[in-house]
Amino acid sequence: MKTTLKGLTLCAAILAPTAIAGEHVIYELNGQSYEGYWAKVNNTAPLVLLVHDWDGLTEYEEKRAEMLNEMGYNVFAVDLFGQDVRPTKVEDKRQHTGELYKDRAKLQALMNAGLAEAGKLGGNLDNTVVMGYCFGGAATLESARAGMPVRGFVTFHGGLKTPEGQSYAQTKAPIMVLHGTADSAIPMSEFAGLAVELEENGVNHEMITYSGAPHAFTVFGSDRYREDADKKSWTAFSTFLKETTGS
Repeated sequence: MKTTLKGLTLCAAILAPTAIAGEHVIYELNGQSYEGYWAKVNNTAPLVLLVHDWDGLTEYEEKRAEMLNEMGYNVFAVDLFGQDVRPTKVEDKRQHTGELYKDRAKLQALMNAGLAEAGKLGGNLDNTVVMGYCFGGAATLESARAGMPVRGFVTFHGGLKTPEGQSYAQTKAPIMVLHGTADSAIPMSEFAGLAVELEENGVNHEMITYSGAPHAFTVFGSDRYREDADKKSWTAFSTFLKETTGS
């Protein structure tokens, strides 16, 4: 769930007066067009692959990309639904995410295609972190389980349950999970279950919860937005980026 960007207290504190302009990029996978968002700082900056929630790639992801630009990171916001597919009705959002949850091979292919496109645009694939919100967080963990060769994975209030037949045995990089304890969509039982899985598979991980934070607590202007949890989780994410990318 997402609303228009209002009351950007967090942005005012983090963004410089002028943001770096990004560009929309059309790319293809298996004959279908997708529209990502490329926001570049310079040729050598670390890359963040940003994954949208069930609204599709919107101005929210573009704003987060700008925030990351100001911190010195190149960003490619991947599109998992397709060009011009930006659902607004809940039933449509459920349809698009549900189709990908049922076809994990396609979800992994879309994530890989986004990463490959970022590389073509000049993104540093040797120094990349993948991060996502809600559905995008679940997609991020999908790539972690598939063994995507990046420096780290971060999920904000994302889906945490491991599908049957999958595991973290192939995960090659640390994982950060940022989650609200008041999240009724993704209960703390799944959070605890993931912690056990990561430990059993020897995956370096950090998992942080925020009291009173519901699902989608980072979404500016929404009734679910929690400024304290948003700021604290962004700070934790920023530290993770510095430690994993070296910058």
